[in-house]
Amino acid sequence: MSKTKEQDMLAVSQSAVAMAKEAGAKDASARAYRVRDVSLEWRDGKPEKITESTTRGLAIALYVDGRFSSISTSDLRPEALKTFIADGIALTKNLAADPFRALPDPELYKGQAAANLQLEDPKYLSINADTARKLTKEMEEAARSVKGSESILSVSTSFSTNLVEQWMVTSNGFTGQTRATGFYPGAYISVKDKDGRRPEDGAFAGARMFSELPSAAELGRLASSRALSRLGSKKGETANMTLAVENRVAGRLVGYLNGALSAASIQQKRSFFEGKLGQPVLSDKISITDDPLVPKGFGSRKYDVEGIAAKPRTIFENGVLKSYYVDTYYGRKLKMAPTSGSVSNLAWKLGEKNAQQLLADMKEGVLVTGFIGGNSNSGTGDFSLGITGFRVRNGVIAEPVAEMNISGNHLEFWKKLAAIGNDPYAYSSLRTPTLVFDNVSVAGA
Repeated sequence: MSKTKEQDMLAVSQSAVAMAKEAGAKDASARAYRVRDVSLEWRDGKPEKITESTTRGLAIALYVDGRFSSISTSDLRPEALKTFIADGIALTKNLAADPFRALPDPELYKGQAAANLQLEDPKYLSINADTARKLTKEMEEAARSVKGSESILSVSTSFSTNLVEQWMVTSNGFTGQTRATGFYPGAYISVKDKDGRRPEDGAFAGARMFSELPSAAELGRLASSRALSRLGSKKGETANMTLAVENRVAGRLVGYLNGALSAASIQQKRSFFEGKLGQPVLSDKISITDDPLVPKGFGSRKYDVEGIAAKPRTIFENGVLKSYYVDTYYGRKLKMAPTSGSVSNLAWKLGEKNAQQLLADMKEGVLVTGFIGGNSNSGTGDFSLGITGFRVRNGVIAEPVAEMNISGNHLEFWKKLAAIGNDPYAYSSLRTPTLVFDNVSVAGA
């Protein structure tokens, strides 16, 4: 991307803020963005869908006479922007006043990390449609080469890339810009069971740098092996048992914790963590830091969506809740100092054993490799989730199980955590390791 074009988009953000001030806004925050997406979907021997798009636009937050609104447009011509912003301010004046709306204290903008987060692959533009076609085809061929592939009904593979650029300016002194790339290959396999059912599974990956992706053949074989391993799945017995949750799906459980940690949930009485700051709420084996400065991390950033400088922060320490995710608006409502309103990357205090060793230790139980449906109440902490996976017998993976269910309350469930793996999942900002829980209520046949 040329420097001229970068400067043009920064100038759009700066002009939008100036226009808003001239039209009567007390304050404004503008974010210009440009996103390039390319994807190819391949299904059963041929391309099924190819897309390429570049979108750009501007989102602007307006603070007018104690009122607030957020508006966006894709028409970035100066004359169009001027009219758009003036109309937005006129509409904002008709809204109810909200004394808690304000830009962050400029002091919070200070202290951005100087480190290179390595979020952009310099070779991004060389990864083109021919690359995507080659990789998706290789994934299918590898998937169909696995023993037992005669049971495969369908193979769907995909490869997508994106380049996200953003420029942010506020009227009280913040200016910032970011560029980040991403590469995402995946394969999804459907197989036919003897009883007519059609189990499915897949394998997926992602990386900021193309060179750090696993090979297409590796992904294809893994996807096929996972799907074929689902053949013959049956309901297991109903019992209280040890539950191991695979690292790649444990993020489903952690997501429920994150939702309850937001200041919005706290203020709106929709969090089972309300009033529990400084208290032990999880197993004492759990220590988690929110770390926005992980090189090449999917959640890495030097500042958050408000411009607040990003810094590592302890969320849980030995099971004790140390901090919430607090943005400026809900922080003012709760009289809490802003931290950041959203999750970046999670850094876990890891255990010393891999998944195989953890299964050997647990001896009897269930390994969860997928969640199906279910619900979780962020206010009470009650949850019920469908699971698929494998019975573990004598410390090794045995027969596949499906159509089972786990239920409980998060405040009780997470205190049952007995072991944490040494294997954080690389393709998610949550970076969850294998988790082992004791005495979980599992419903089956």
